[in-house]
Amino acid sequence: MSLPRQLRDKSDFDQLPNEVPVSANIADAQEKRGFTSYYVFVIEVKTKGGGRYLIFRRYRQFYALHSKLEEKYGAENKSNTFAFTLPVLPGKVYVGAKREIAESRIPILNIYMKKLLCLPSWMLMNEDLRLFFYQSEFDREQVPKGLRRLRPRTRRVKSITHQAPGFDRMAAPRAEALFDFLGTNTLELNFKKGDLIYLLSRINKDWLEGVVHDSTGIFPCAFVKIIQDLPPEEGTISWLRCYYQDDTLSIIRDISVEEDLSSTPLFKDLLALMRREFDRDDIVLNYRDSEGDLIRLDSDQDVELMVSQGRRRPSEKHFFPWKLHITHQDDLSVYNTSPGGGTSQALAVKGQ
Repeated sequence: MSLPRQLRDKSDFDQLPNEVPVSANIADAQEKRGFTSYYVFVIEVKTKGGGRYLIFRRYRQFYALHSKLEEKYGAENKSNTFAFTLPVLPGKVYVGAKREIAESRIPILNIYMKKLLCLPSWMLMNEDLRLFFYQSEFDREQVPKGLRRLRPRTRRVKSITHQAPGFDRMAAPRAEALFDFLGTNTLELNFKKGDLIYLLSRINKDWLEGVVHDSTGIFPCAFVKIIQDLPPEEGTISWLRCYYQDDTLSIIRDISVEEDLSSTPLFKDLLALMRREFDRDDIVLNYRDSEGDLIRLDSDQDVELMVSQGRRRPSEKHFFPWKLHITHQDDLSVYNTSPGGGTSQALAVKGQ
């Protein structure tokens, strides 16, 4: 590359905002049980300003991003003067074990993200690219089950000895060292058996972060005995409220779903989930429209309409804004078929 080109590229990069992502690496792939079982990639993102955080992305989100970039900047787009060759994204796989597929994609996706973030500086300001690497509220609430491909992170904090006068050491989260621990790098905390360690955070199920003798770092949980544990983190499970009714039974069930509250399920996944939960195959899914009438779901388009209408209404925290009504597939009496307001049974259901 010529010197003028290098200087121009460096100048363009220097003008980018500090929160722009400059590198990303997959730390783990973990299974989620949402509307269907799937694997999500835990990705550590580093920004130009030195910040780093975790995001959680499914393969289909990679695919959606790539499709948008191809449409705008792909080499086949002759109408765009900024068209260029994008890095290769591994294709969809329709047959095979989900875990093995996810694991095999990790090195290829790492290369894909590396090449993507090495594109011209102006591309880093692309809205679709920035949204993909942006840490959403949903990402911030997630707790990784493990970071097999990434050493747990730590942070610098003020020494525990400089806390305000009101700091209660006996109430603080703390642990006693059961064995000596000598860290292998500057991120890890050194301590000896019997040391009292004040806890700062739980990195994952195997590592904690704490302070001892004015030093801050991370250490394995197996080396300590918890005296006062960290307060439990707020759950990140979303809930779907379901109303089930037949001739003899009417119940309300809240079903836990590991999905973002803004997500829209596929009809087949939603139906399969309800059949598992209620252990019945002869059911149909419905929702209530703005008039209070039950509307049967038969397709992805119906689900999208239900979700769209649900988002306009207030909802409880951690609950999807839309609700499902499950009925028997042959029971048509629950539907309002008359222009004037329907049968008495339909009205009874309507008032539930």
